[in-house]
This record gives sequence, structure tokens and C-alpha cells, in this order.
Amino acid sequence: MRLKELRKKRHISQVKLAMDLNMNQNTISRYENGVREADYKTLIAFADYFQVSIDYLLERTDVPEPYPPSSHP
Repeated sequence: MRLKELRKKRHISQVKLAMDLNMNQNTISRYENGVREADYKTLIAFADYFQVSIDYLLERTDVPEPYPPSSHP
């Protein structure tokens, strides 16, 4: 996961990210080090926070922009 890369690129500490997302700093560290995997709600929170797609966050694409809203009913 690109969490650590995104966080460092924006000069955000683990503590700041944890506080902003109402999480524990230890949890952020575990996600960054691959000790723990984020559930879908957490992935959405990270993607929204950094304004990237979940696919980018999970390294499935190198295009960071989120997908445009769907026009399907």
C-alpha cells in the first residue's frame, strides 16, 4: 500500500494522520508496515483523505486521480 509514500509526500506525521482520521498511531504504523490490512471503510477513508483512487492506494495503478462519479442510474 502507498500509504506511507502519500503521507510523507505531504509531510504528514503518523500522529496527524491518525488524529485526522480518528485512528490510533499504532494502527497507521501497522498499515504502513504491512502488519495489518485495511478494511474497505478504512481504504475509502485513506483514499478520500489523500484524494486518490483506492486502486492507486493499493498499487494497482500508477494513476492517482480517483475515478469520476458514475453516470449510471
